[in-house]
Amino acid sequence: MRVFVIAGEASGDKLGAALMAGLKALVDVTFDGVGGPLMQAEGLESRFAMDELSVMGLAEVLPKYRSLKARVNQMAEAVIATKPDVLITIDSPDFGLRVAKMVKAKSDVRCVHYVAPTVWAWRPNRAEKMAAYIDQVLALFPFEPPLMEAAGMRCDFVGHPVVTDAVATPEEASAWDGDGPLIMVLPGSRRGEVSRLMDRFGEAAGIVAKSYPNARFVIPTTENVTALVQEQAKTWPVPVRILSSEDKALKRGLFAVADVALAASGTVSLELAANDTPMVIAYDMSWLSRMIISRMLLVDTVTLVNLVSETRVVPEFIGKHCNPAPIAEAIEDILADPTRQRDAMALTMERLGRGGEAPGSRAARAVLDGIAGKVR
Repeated sequence: MRVFVIAGEASGDKLGAALMAGLKALVDVTFDGVGGPLMQAEGLESRFAMDELSVMGLAEVLPKYRSLKARVNQMAEAVIATKPDVLITIDSPDFGLRVAKMVKAKSDVRCVHYVAPTVWAWRPNRAEKMAAYIDQVLALFPFEPPLMEAAGMRCDFVGHPVVTDAVATPEEASAWDGDGPLIMVLPGSRRGEVSRLMDRFGEAAGIVAKSYPNARFVIPTTENVTALVQEQAKTWPVPVRILSSEDKALKRGLFAVADVALAASGTVSLELAANDTPMVIAYDMSWLSRMIISRMLLVDTVTLVNLVSETRVVPEFIGKHCNPAPIAEAIEDILADPTRQRDAMALTMERLGRGGEAPGSRAARAVLDGIAGKVR
């Protein structure tokens, strides 16, 4: 069996490597395409560096538009020429779906896309457009298959990779032993997010500290924003410890034992849920983005734990509601009683596949069943 697989960023590389391992366990398979170090460790000789595709935002994409377009053409031509049993594009829809569309226009190669677009949140017409050239979607969330299938594509829920992420050892967790509530603050991994949120998060921390004078505040950072976080934390009204990206063991321990997290909106809510860490979600964006997205949004919550558990127990403060006083009040409420959130987080992990077959293996079986034309 021959599989052409394309991933464009680190999260896709992780998904792709697990899928490749799953396929290798089931069939005799060879791989072609583009991927990062994890996929290369599973046997892929990447046609070019995956980093070329790891760009986000209009300002980054525009200078590289011509080279990215050339890579789309190159990959489509390679798939058409080699005629694999299946093309699998992983996330990065702006690149992968363009390749699949060109491939389908000139061949009958089966096209599979791993990670369904968020049509449940906004731009639902994307599913109908995809159906013209995507045969099958591998979904991370259990509520996605009906939406994809309604548009005319086979869609298999294969589980979310968060259920297989490593959690802290007892030794790593014990590093955070101490008196007072341990409050983790996660202001985002992009400079724009940090710039918008740090002052408000700091003010909220100051309010909480009036009720909990012995509270401990910790911010784990990513390499690209560590310096910015350190600079902005100087104005906080409370002491705060900042972890650099190299402090991986300390970060795992922190996620495992924090009493509550104040986090920017995103998939971090699932990482927190996997560690049974209660949370408050807060986020803001530019005025223009806020106006556009508020008009397009189809759901009443953006927090994945709320969506998967079909509850609304994780408080969120988005856009104009991202204000320190109500954020602090929500943190104090959770410190007083986290029970309902912990129940919802456990349900979320169960629904995402914890305790069952690993997502990479489930994805591999779904791909093979699709090729064979088997009905789920």
